[in-house]
Amino acid sequence: MVDAGSWINLANALTLTRLFASPVFIVLITENGPNWWVFALGATIALTDAVDGWIARRYGTTTSGAFLDPLVDKVFVLGGMYALVATGQFHWVPVSLIAFRELAMSLYRSTVGRTGRSVPATYLAKIKVTVQIWAIGFAIIPQIAENAHWIATLALWAAVALTYFTGAQYLRAARAPA
Repeated sequence: MVDAGSWINLANALTLTRLFASPVFIVLITENGPNWWVFALGATIALTDAVDGWIARRYGTTTSGAFLDPLVDKVFVLGGMYALVATGQFHWVPVSLIAFRELAMSLYRSTVGRTGRSVPATYLAKIKVTVQIWAIGFAIIPQIAENAHWIATLALWAAVALTYFTGAQYLRAARAPA
């Protein structure tokens, strides 16, 4: 990792941009429902997540970025999902299941972090976030929302399954001898 206190770098700037763009995305979902402009904004936010991760891996990660990136993912994903619950595109049960696990994992990471250890995201956890984002994306594509909503629903339940599977992986790793 690069300087632990370093907040000023391109990867963190992109992460902060995602943080500030996420509320706009959430409001647009609730006010406009599924449409291509909302999808384009969500896709842009999701792509900046991939870009900031690539930049961080290439030029060095920071502890601030390691803390901020998953937090911003949760704001974007959970905010988007609850906006879709508010508009009737998603049912509250799978979204609440995801939210419970995500918040529990954040609490776990925070607790472990106080001991000086970190809990890095696994490859499968990164796929989980991608599936969560695609579930949102499918729900805001107008043609899918109107004619094939089952695609978004299937992606959402796949996200629930991955969310709990990766949560179980983290718990198993925490119990393993160091």
